[in-house]
Amino acid sequence: MSYQLDYLDQLESEAIYIMREAAGQFERPALLFSGGKDSITLVHLALKAFRPGKFPFPLVHIDTGHNFQEALDFRDKLVAETGEQLIVRNVGDTIRKKGLKETTGKLASRNALQTFTLLDTIEEFEFDACIGGARRDEEKARAKERVFSVRDEFGGWEPKKQRPELWNIYNGKISKGENVRVFPISNWTELDVWNYIKREGIELPKIYFSHEREILEYEGQLIANSEFIRRDVGDVITRKKVRYRTVGDMTCTAAVESNAITLDEIIAEISATRISERGETRIDDRISEAAMEDRKVNGYF
Repeated sequence: MSYQLDYLDQLESEAIYIMREAAGQFERPALLFSGGKDSITLVHLALKAFRPGKFPFPLVHIDTGHNFQEALDFRDKLVAETGEQLIVRNVGDTIRKKGLKETTGKLASRNALQTFTLLDTIEEFEFDACIGGARRDEEKARAKERVFSVRDEFGGWEPKKQRPELWNIYNGKISKGENVRVFPISNWTELDVWNYIKREGIELPKIYFSHEREILEYEGQLIANSEFIRRDVGDVITRKKVRYRTVGDMTCTAAVESNAITLDEIIAEISATRISERGETRIDDRISEAAMEDRKVNGYF
């Protein structure tokens, strides 16, 4: 009896193939890991791709110091369970070392400064490829991305210089100093990720499910109350039932009001929304129409 792959099987197969291509074509790859759902999915795919052996790459976390504690705790738990290598480099250390100027204001984010720490980490370990969890549906600049996205010796991205990828043939040839960002789930959507998480029984940080949290409502966004935001006279902190669609810095990631406590309820919410997760909840992407693209040109993930 023949077995026909469903769409999740096809996406999984493609992602595993891309991961194995990255491991085969590059000498020192790394997997960028944040403790968010997409990078957790990448770890699950890597387990399928390389077990019973060890991963042919370490996990690398560029820690801004403004992370949700739930994501950090889950990161450490997952690393302990898998026994894989975790490399952590801190943006705060880069700020002090390079004398970088942090942004100021109510929601002062270190998100853009991650680029400096990432590029330093790539240089330190001589990584020639960094595997990431970017998807083409999260932000319009991502739609210009290739699966093997070539970056120059300064970490910069030039969309017009990206290589064609016909018939799923990926070209990892690079010159000394260049780097490639590899995106195994580039063809997945947010809904695909959640359906796959449900099918595979993948554990996630509790922050993705409805919970009560102290919230500052600011310019229509629900911001977690934390030591990293500036409290002004007149600010009102309330408790709301919220969850997070994406997890970044506490200063640039907004929550959504939700009562969804199960995967089925989350999938139903996402199926009904017409706004992308970054479009709804990532404050740093609202700086300009080309905010993400500007960061990518400078070496961002």
